[in-house]
Amino acid sequence: MAQAATLSAPAPAVVPLDEVLPWAVFAGFILLSLLYLVGMDQGATSLITGSMVHEFVHDGRHLLGFPCH
Repeated sequence: MAQAATLSAPAPAVVPLDEVLPWAVFAGFILLSLLYLVGMDQGATSLITGSMVHEFVHDGRHLLGFPCH
């Protein structure tokens, strides 16, 4: 008789924190930058002069629930 092969469950890969942390910080910076551009660039506290950024992300502001006028 042939023996049945036993299948073991795959073990998850262990990723050290020092490899994940720089990517997490980078992703957080990008997400906060996008949040600023979409949600808080109103003109009064704007880091970018003019209204080009506001008009570019205008529909996205409404989609995400940010009031702008």
